[in-house]
Amino acid sequence: MTNPKPDHDALYHRFFSDPAVVAQLLREFVAGPWLDGLDLDAMERLNTNFHADTGDRRHGDLVWRIPRRDGGDAYMMLLLEFQSTPDHWMALRMLVYAGLLWQQLVKEQRLMPDGRLPPILPVVLYNGEPRWQAARVLRDLIGLPEGSPLWQWQPDLRYYLIDEGAFTPRDLERRGGLPALLFRLENSPDLDQLVGLADELLAWFASHPGFAAARKVLVELLGATMAPFGPVIRVPEELLEVRNMLVTRVEAMIRKLQQETQQQVTEQVTQKVTEQVTQQVTQQVTEQVTEQVTQKVTQQVTQKVTQQLKQQWLFEGEQKGEQRGEQRGEANLLLRQLQQRFGVLPDWARDRVLAADTATMEEWGLRVLDAATLQEVLA
Repeated sequence: MTNPKPDHDALYHRFFSDPAVVAQLLREFVAGPWLDGLDLDAMERLNTNFHADTGDRRHGDLVWRIPRRDGGDAYMMLLLEFQSTPDHWMALRMLVYAGLLWQQLVKEQRLMPDGRLPPILPVVLYNGEPRWQAARVLRDLIGLPEGSPLWQWQPDLRYYLIDEGAFTPRDLERRGGLPALLFRLENSPDLDQLVGLADELLAWFASHPGFAAARKVLVELLGATMAPFGPVIRVPEELLEVRNMLVTRVEAMIRKLQQETQQQVTEQVTQKVTEQVTQQVTQQVTEQVTEQVTQKVTQQVTQKVTQQLKQQWLFEGEQKGEQRGEQRGEANLLLRQLQQRFGVLPDWARDRVLAADTATMEEWGLRVLDAATLQEVLA
């Protein structure tokens, strides 16, 4: 039975309904000294009820109340944007939503101690394919020349954009929270990387209890990411089961790659043998005196060269394929062992493991069991 394609809007809504996850998103992707003035650990979800012909909010958009350490509250509007192209009018939409939110806060008497409106932080989380190019400031959507006196009466608003695809893999690896792991999962190109991500997720949840809802969402996304690699997949409910399924599929893909490599090597060997034999036979034929000698030499040379070249190219092709497969498998296994033992690896450790030969990696693998630090293992 195939799994239906996940509703990213609904999954992200569930994922970012956890205040601890939203706090990690702010700390890692909206970082700034002004965040110190907000009590992110005390934030709570606000039930909004916006009704306007031009301002109805979507179900996937979230509003959070965040206490300020100097008194009063701040409010974050988190819009989850999954359109195929960026919304050109996003700044205008944010202005409408901000007005509707302020109207609701006035109606509910959620004002500052001095009776003024509380501040609002508009954030757009976008995971579409094309990079976001829409205006982030409302001023850029208003048709007035610079210096016009009419600017003093125009509304102004800007929003903070988090464009998932704009972050490099290394940039995301340096961030240790669940949102960064989610973005890496969404942008993982192959099964081999998914296995490493599954191991990182297992390690993260082992050291951070209390994220059951977020864990379930990531399991669903991880299983859905596997769909292109197999037409019939039953997504397990446990993260460890998904991880083990990934390992099985990686091993199957490696075997298939080895078979395809062997076939390509055989075809290349045959072609090159034919070319070299033809060249040598032609050269020797021109040097022979009689037809009898020419025929005998041609047969002997053809048989000997064909046998030698086939043996040589087959041996080199098999040796190269086996060595590449063994080194890649050894490196992936050692990296997962190191991550399980010491946590997220620094770039220098990954580069060193990937550059090492098989014998060196085997020696390092033995050190993992009793070494106290990562430096002792890779010394």
